[in-house]
Amino acid sequence: MGTVSPSGTWVYALRLPHDPRAARVARMTVRAALSSHGRQELLEVVELLACELVTNTYRHTSGPASLRLTALADGRLRVGVWDSHPRVPAPFGEPPWDRVTTAPVEAEGGRGLTLVQEYADSWGSWSLRDSPLDRGAGKLLWFEVGGRRDATPLSVAPSTVGAESWAREHGGAAT
Repeated sequence: MGTVSPSGTWVYALRLPHDPRAARVARMTVRAALSSHGRQELLEVVELLACELVTNTYRHTSGPASLRLTALADGRLRVGVWDSHPRVPAPFGEPPWDRVTTAPVEAEGGRGLTLVQEYADSWGSWSLRDSPLDRGAGKLLWFEVGGRRDATPLSVAPSTVGAESWAREHGGAAT
């Protein structure tokens, strides 16, 4: 039995252990997938933003994570990162689309989510604890690039069917 998908669409999913090397593995996966599909124009920004989100899963959780790259039929690329922690950080929170404060110049970190606000065309989140799949399953943060850049970021969660599908495919709280 085969799967039918529109031309130019594809999906890659990667499960990542709670390991300091996870961000490097995610970066290499993004590079390989985008290069093999001829999407080099998105490579730098997707590599940077995906790596930042995966790094945050390592720094702020104690469990595994998942990375999913989805090429949409209209040319956009959606990147989702799931982790087991329920807290949704700015700028992924609820409307009015909370903004990340700028990190002090002397700070060694704290710029990753600012990069998402600056370079992603849209972004959003979905808390899996509020779903029918509630098992303390964490959250999904996503961003899109390659589409039309609006002045105001879209912070619309994936459809319930899409989010439930993500949770099923990525094991929810258990990996």
